[in-house]
Amino acid sequence: MQVPLEIAFKNIEPSEAMKAEIEKEARRLERFFKRITSCHVTVIGQNGHHRHGVPFKVDIRIALPDHKDIIVNKTHADVAQHEYVSVAIKDAFAAAQRQIEDAVREMRGDVKPHEPEDHGRVSKFVADQDYGFIETPDGREVYFHRNSVLDAAFDRLKVGAEVRFIEEVGDKGPQATSVRAICKHHLQ
Repeated sequence: MQVPLEIAFKNIEPSEAMKAEIEKEARRLERFFKRITSCHVTVIGQNGHHRHGVPFKVDIRIALPDHKDIIVNKTHADVAQHEYVSVAIKDAFAAAQRQIEDAVREMRGDVKPHEPEDHGRVSKFVADQDYGFIETPDGREVYFHRNSVLDAAFDRLKVGAEVRFIEEVGDKGPQATSVRAICKHHLQ
């Protein structure tokens, strides 16, 4: 690492064993990507005293050159083993490792980019048929079929409902695949 490992503790008394575990896990990450710029780890306990059954939280921020930061900040309240700090540390670093592996594949160009989803509003349904049309923000109409609507939600769609979809060229023009109803706050 170009910048020394930073370790912080909140609401928990630091121990040499915890620091050693974090240092070991951080060194292990460098096997997956040798050019890690920096790594900051925060171990968070609950209210200063560890109580039985209360999980630890481990936040990790890893900087990589030419890539966005790797961030792990999950509380696994449903994972009983996270009441042990060493398990929480290992799980957080395992999540960081997966993200680093994904980032390395992306940087090498091994990752196929996902098609961006378009959005629009259902403009009309054809009476007694299993299809309708979506109006895009630029005013075009895109055909969609019942089978393209995810989660069997075709019958719940209404005219005016906002949807996300992937547009493809069909036999008779543009058509939507993977149509999914969305809420307004998802479009920001």
